[in-house]
Amino acid sequence: MEIEVKLRLPDSQSHQKLSSLLSAFHVKTHVQENFFFDTKTSRLATRLAALRIRFYNLDSRCVLSLKAKPLMSNGISRVEEQEEPIDPQMGRTCVAEPSRLGLLEPSKIMDRVREEFGVKDIDGFVCLGGFRNIRQVFYWKNLNLELDETIYDFGTSYEIECESKDPEKDKKLIEGLLNDNGIQFSYSDVNKFAVFRSRKLPQ
Repeated sequence: MEIEVKLRLPDSQSHQKLSSLLSAFHVKTHVQENFFFDTKTSRLATRLAALRIRFYNLDSRCVLSLKAKPLMSNGISRVEEQEEPIDPQMGRTCVAEPSRLGLLEPSKIMDRVREEFGVKDIDGFVCLGGFRNIRQVFYWKNLNLELDETIYDFGTSYEIECESKDPEKDKKLIEGLLNDNGIQFSYSDVNKFAVFRSRKLPQ
C-alpha cells in the first residue's frame, strides 16, 4: 500500500515560489514520461486499476507499474502499487505496439493482470496515451517532498506529494510550510490518471 500526502497548488506562481523556498533542500529532478494501457473493453479501468509505463530522464530508466483500488480523502491518497523495472527499449516497443505487453517475461505484474483482473492476451492491449511530469525532489525535515509540474495536452497542473507512514502528521507539517509562506493550496481529490482520463484540470 502506497500512502501519500497530496496537496494541489493553484498556479505556476505558487509552484515557483515553493520551488525557490525549498531550493536549499533540492536533491534531484526527474523528467518523467507516463503512458497508460488497458484493454479495448477497459477491463482495468472498470476495476479501478491503472497499468503504466514510466520513463525517467529520456530512457535512463523505465518502470512498469500497476495501481489498484485508489482511495483519496482530505489530501491523503492510499493505493495498492506494484512496480517492476523493465528495459527502456522494450518499454518504447510496448508503447508503439501494446500487444508486446503480453510478452513481458517474467512479470508478476502481467501475471496479476491476467489472473486477478481477468485480462487474456486475446483481449488485446491499447495505449491510452499519457502525460509528462517534471518532478523536483527535496529532502526537508526528514521528508522527501516531490514538487510536480504535470503537463497534459489540455493544460498543466501543480502538486506537492510526500510518501508517508504518518500522513496526518506529515500533512500538518507541509501545510504549515505553505501557510507560513503565503502559498495557497487545496487537497487533491483525484489522482493524475483520473485527471488524464477526464481531460479536465482540477478546479
